[in-house]
Amino acid sequence: MFPSISLAQEIGLAVLFVAALVWVLGLGHMLWDSRFHHPEPDAYEGLPVIPSQRTAAGHPMESVELTEAEQEAFAGLVRTIPLR
Repeated sequence: MFPSISLAQEIGLAVLFVAALVWVLGLGHMLWDSRFHHPEPDAYEGLPVIPSQRTAAGHPMESVELTEAEQEAFAGLVRTIPLR
């Protein structure tokens, strides 16, 4: 094919050309499919973005009773938060 390069280099060049051609064809196919295929908005069957809220009475491990000192410490902590 080329008189100035070896057979191994010609094979490498051919493999590189085929890989680039496959990549370009795959990219074109992907772009063509995304251009015409738009899923329906209600077709999503994944998890909800925000899970449903459980009540505090749902499970005894989900609520904690604070002592008077802990409530006062928490109230003091909240007062230190700067509000704009």
